[in-house]
Amino acid sequence: MEQRKLKNIVIVGGGTAGWMTASALAKSLKGQYSIKLVESDQIGTIGVGEATIPMINLFNRMLELDEDEFMRQTQGTFKLGIEFVNWGRIGDRYYHGFGVIGQDTWTVDFHQYWLKQYLAGKAPELDHFSLNNVASMHNKFMRAQTDLPNSPLAQIVHAYQFDASLYAKFLRNFSEARGVQRIEGKIAEVQLRDADGHIAAVVLEDGGRIDGDLFIDCSGFRALLIEGALKTGYEDWSHWLPCDTAIAVPCANAAELTPFTRATARGAGWQWRIPLQHRIGNGHVFSSKYMSEDEATSILMSNLDGEPLAEPRPVRFRTGKRTTAWNKNCVSIGLSCGFIEPLESTSIHLIQMGIAHLLTYFPAAGFDAADIRQFNRVMDDEYIWARDFVILHYKATERSDTPFWDYCRNMAVPELLQHKMDLFRSNGRVFREGGELFTKNNWLQVMHGQRLRPKSYNPLVDLIGEQEINGYMDEVTSVIKNCADAMPLHSAYIAANCAAKRDQM
Repeated sequence: MEQRKLKNIVIVGGGTAGWMTASALAKSLKGQYSIKLVESDQIGTIGVGEATIPMINLFNRMLELDEDEFMRQTQGTFKLGIEFVNWGRIGDRYYHGFGVIGQDTWTVDFHQYWLKQYLAGKAPELDHFSLNNVASMHNKFMRAQTDLPNSPLAQIVHAYQFDASLYAKFLRNFSEARGVQRIEGKIAEVQLRDADGHIAAVVLEDGGRIDGDLFIDCSGFRALLIEGALKTGYEDWSHWLPCDTAIAVPCANAAELTPFTRATARGAGWQWRIPLQHRIGNGHVFSSKYMSEDEATSILMSNLDGEPLAEPRPVRFRTGKRTTAWNKNCVSIGLSCGFIEPLESTSIHLIQMGIAHLLTYFPAAGFDAADIRQFNRVMDDEYIWARDFVILHYKATERSDTPFWDYCRNMAVPELLQHKMDLFRSNGRVFREGGELFTKNNWLQVMHGQRLRPKSYNPLVDLIGEQEINGYMDEVTSVIKNCADAMPLHSAYIAANCAAKRDQM
């Protein structure tokens, strides 16, 4: 028996979250639903330079986007990973690259064989066993060469860095071409139904009323629907993630176009650097408890690659998530749902997961409670998995040079995160919890990069002779070096394939 469909979907808020949601629904629902998006040009978005993780490729493929055109329209660059500076100790550098580490051929994970030799002082750093990381060191890039299945060149994994405002504009054009109706206006009132407390309509300042069956809150930190109207509640995680402010500013480009985002730890937080085709996005994320806004701004402005292109802009936030992401007939996506600072570029991924899970549990007109409950369970998991991975960067440090780092190093962390750290410290074991976003290679790179050191390694490693292990590791590093040498510079690859037009620069 065919279910009774809801008819009208109303998205409140534009920006990255709103237009990602609109474009995905427009593509997936095939014109069978009315989709309206309400936003106001008077209300700015958080939009700064955005960095992503490889999961966004699934989103782009679902929309059937042309990657080169997407890159041109968003002033995008490619991203092979993140370089972390000063996190374990001042002066430290390591890469958290996408893709594989080494090559698994024997009984246990490759990194266990490397670990035995590394602990004995007989192996180079982990970065040298990842093509993504070696390519990053030399500013090289190319897409995976799928016609070379036995080469590391076939295993290159990439994401993107782009201008968030241009990305929203790009997806707006995509959405409107597929029937999404944009309504300009500021919301003055949210009307609830007396019978069940569901949202009935939003009313604009000019008196216009927009009725809906399903409302999607993409209104950012304001959370106009999920919190302002429905009083859902918020789970505060600032005791684990104490930064609460960011200062953002773009600057002129540097000589080299790097295929990675950089995160440099400062005295009470960290600084991001996101290279785009036309500029570099910069920001200083810090804790106002341990540093003043003036000092944070001064540090940021003193550590730019080129002249600033705008005035520095503060953004204040509170890390955590909504107690329920879906409440009644309202689904929150993006900053209205929760916020985990952008250290591992999870913001757009969490938007993407909200959209994906909404499509999985897409409601009929009756809004089944079991569907809503399951959506909230899986979104809780998504946020907690991302949260714990970000907390790791603060907890696993030897820095003691400021009160901020003393607090982070000594704080108690969530139980599952502590278990993962303890397991790694014992015999270098890494595991992935269920379907969590970050893989064993992700955890391995950050735990090692942050100076967590195991006491030993998996004893099954000793089934293979040391000479054979060394020979294989030498072969892996040699092949990776040769592959990186064969790759073009990141800037040359963009110039040849997806450079923005000069009038866009």
